[in-house]
Amino acid sequence: MTPQIMINILDKKFVPLISREVIENRIAAIASEIEKDYQNRCPLFIVVLNGAFLFASELVKRIPLSCEITFIKLASYNKTQSTGSVREIIGLNDDIAGRDIIIIEDIVDTGLTMAQLLSQINDLEPASVAIASLLHKPDALQTEVDIRYTGFNIENKFVVGYGLDYDGIGRNLDAIYVLA
Repeated sequence: MTPQIMINILDKKFVPLISREVIENRIAAIASEIEKDYQNRCPLFIVVLNGAFLFASELVKRIPLSCEITFIKLASYNKTQSTGSVREIIGLNDDIAGRDIIIIEDIVDTGLTMAQLLSQINDLEPASVAIASLLHKPDALQTEVDIRYTGFNIENKFVVGYGLDYDGIGRNLDAIYVLA
């Protein structure tokens, strides 16, 4: 039996949950789905910073469609807990009326951040809106969110790596780790 690798980030210990290879394979599958669904269209990818940057980078480079990419920055976490409120730090500056939008998110847990973002985006009258999220915590949902492209459903536990952080640390890990 292989010993469990444990990493330390600040005052917390984490163990592996999803390997880099498994993540990359799933991202390739999502990219194929998006390519098929958006054939002959030019979607606008809206990447939610900071957490989704690695997922977005790996995803869009595998999609051979004409597309545009823009970024927004929202904040809803303090340490390991969702605060229940969403702060917009960098807003959307693009005209999205009549556009096909794909929101790229690192994780949907309570759904509150995504519900607020969807409300704001839908007010701008896009042609369509879809969500691609690397991770989803179904047991943490407080409001329903339709995620068209889900990487992995995970338990309601705190995770880091592959763009996700604990107090700003751990985003650069090439796998997903769960709080031990």
